[in-house]
Amino acid sequence: RKALNHELSKLFNEMWDMDVNRLMPGKDYTIDLQGKAGAAQQGDSAVQDSAARHLFHNVNEERLKSIKTFATFISLLDNYETSTGVAEVVTPEEIVENNCFLDAILVTEVMKLAHEYLLKKNLAKPNLADFKYQLYDIWFQLYARKEGDRPDSCGFEHVFVGETRRGKQILGLHNWVQFYLQEKRNQIDYKGYVARKNKTRPDKDDQVLSIQFSWKGSVKPIGSTFIGVSPEFEFALYTIIFLLAEERVTRETVKIEEYELQIVVCRHGHHIGTAYPVLLSTSSE
Repeated sequence: RKALNHELSKLFNEMWDMDVNRLMPGKDYTIDLQGKAGAAQQGDSAVQDSAARHLFHNVNEERLKSIKTFATFISLLDNYETSTGVAEVVTPEEIVENNCFLDAILVTEVMKLAHEYLLKKNLAKPNLADFKYQLYDIWFQLYARKEGDRPDSCGFEHVFVGETRRGKQILGLHNWVQFYLQEKRNQIDYKGYVARKNKTRPDKDDQVLSIQFSWKGSVKPIGSTFIGVSPEFEFALYTIIFLLAEERVTRETVKIEEYELQIVVCRHGHHIGTAYPVLLSTSSE
């Protein structure tokens, strides 16, 4: 395991503390963890279901709709063709939506702090319009997941919306809002939590979870995700690690709140390939 990155831990905790748009467990939403997920392989069609009910028992949708960063984020979730290999078509309306979302997150304290930090490291443009263009390129610029294919993917789609490969594999989908909305439409079936070594089970106020679920006919044996955090928090976190990274796959060990995490970010050229948190432990252990 890589040593704890103290500089990033300090920064991410500051971001966590100023994430005023974050939803609070037990107050703005409740989760229902149910049973522990069974063993599964990527691509299994049938696995043991240890959770008869939804993971999200309820979410305060009024809050989601009234917070600009969530509202603009949600409008982006239906803009993608989830099947890889199928070319994405970006309409002028979608470009407007992408820009509205970036405008909304750029005025938050979380993104301002991220921008300041990246400026100090000489990794971001000082002008906000230039920084926004940089973010657009990293997250929304289309590319082909496989060499030679049509542009079928982008960082935002992979991380926040999720993709499927040949109907057998779930790629990405590391965002709790998308999970909740898909679950509400009965598109996602939560199969149970994935326990870590020496922790019996997660708590219902844990804000990072490892879970198993099926979506569009495939199973994701283990997927980890922040719960309740704002889109700007995740955006800032992954962008910082992406811009600091030299290699294709970067794993940074950080402690945010009581969670010891490995944040994994993979690059696809100048764009984000994937990004997600891996839960190592929580201090309640």
